[in-house]
Amino acid sequence: MEPEEFGLPRSTAANERLHALVPGGAHTYAKGDDQYPENLAPVISHGRGAHVWDVDGNRYIEYGSGLRSVSLGHAHPRVTEAVRRELDRGSNFVRPSIVEVEAAERFLATVPTAEMVKFAKNGSDATTAAVRLARAATGRPLVALCADHPFFSTDDWFIGTTPMSAGIPATTTDLTVSFPYGDLAATEELLTRHRGEVACLILEPATHTEPPPGYLAGLREVADRHGCVLVFDEMITGLRWSEAGAQGLYGVVPDLSTFGKALGNGFAVSALAGRRELMELGGLRHSGDRVFLLSTTHGAETHSLAAAMAVQATYTEEGITARLHTLGERLAAGVRDAAAGMGVGDHLVVRGRASNLVYATLDEQGRPSQEYRTLFLRRLLAGGVLAPSFVVSSALDDADIDHTVDVVAQACAVYRKALDAGDPTPWTGGRPVKPVFRRQA
Repeated sequence: MEPEEFGLPRSTAANERLHALVPGGAHTYAKGDDQYPENLAPVISHGRGAHVWDVDGNRYIEYGSGLRSVSLGHAHPRVTEAVRRELDRGSNFVRPSIVEVEAAERFLATVPTAEMVKFAKNGSDATTAAVRLARAATGRPLVALCADHPFFSTDDWFIGTTPMSAGIPATTTDLTVSFPYGDLAATEELLTRHRGEVACLILEPATHTEPPPGYLAGLREVADRHGCVLVFDEMITGLRWSEAGAQGLYGVVPDLSTFGKALGNGFAVSALAGRRELMELGGLRHSGDRVFLLSTTHGAETHSLAAAMAVQATYTEEGITARLHTLGERLAAGVRDAAAGMGVGDHLVVRGRASNLVYATLDEQGRPSQEYRTLFLRRLLAGGVLAPSFVVSSALDDADIDHTVDVVAQACAVYRKALDAGDPTPWTGGRPVKPVFRRQA
């Protein structure tokens, strides 16, 4: 179907209703309709496996499902069965459920580099708890975050460093400093400049590039030498890199690590894990000052913890991480071939580990372009592919990948036309998509 003929009237009307009632029209900025071409932002009715249906009745092959959280596919039978078993048994009590200890045992068996774990509902709470714990343990005020990673938390210590810093005092933001990924010398210089002031180094251990040889081990050594807590944000790398995350794959053990996203296959569960002597500061079995680590009314809902246990069992028993890599490699090769075949191989660029693929849309000068991204997204949507990224789920099959590659090839033919014209505007269908982090709406 030509994009000019492809419309989403019911989704567009639903988006208007959302904006009238919900600030931003969504509950995550990355899901906003500003991230999609004008009037082509599907509102989802339901999903099953690797497919979703919008309220207009269109079916899509979906990538980046649930912002990378649904890695086994929607309504995965093993996960939904585990959740259903708990629903009739109650979800929340005045004392801990036995499910909490079972979930902790399962998690620590899956991530043996950690000694204790505490569950929450979202990643921001877990990363902020890690920061608070590091400050308490070291008595130091500063947080050093990796400047090359896009998101750590909705809390002030991080959001104050972004263009959307409204409402956050500069005195708070001044307590956050940054270091570049892969550059041990720059990190050493930062810690020397702020000697004795940096509580922790927090970073994603890997993202769209592999860590340089020896980098993570070197960072571990630098953190130890300067008395900093080393925190790995494994929200994305957890399960997708290995069942035990990047720390399990690369063999470098952080002091604290945070997990979420894939952990619940769409159900709300996150985790803070780490060394006992640090984690226990948030407990009752020590003689020091108490740390308010994590305390959430819904953090241990039985069905979400059951989902996490089912996810970890499925990954371990069915080799899910390897399947994600196989699917991602097939997709990346197909997209690269399609782009090269249409003469846009230098402009539509696939990056990242096979289990966590993203793409860049570059203009005539090789610069990132929101206009070309808009053109590309319009063609994908018209072809039944919903792909803000190319992050795969294990529910995809070879036919899904092959169809995606066919649609990408058609999109690349239009991309070539726009490059030849030196102007993508005739093919964007309206305003371009926008970056999430920007100062003005």
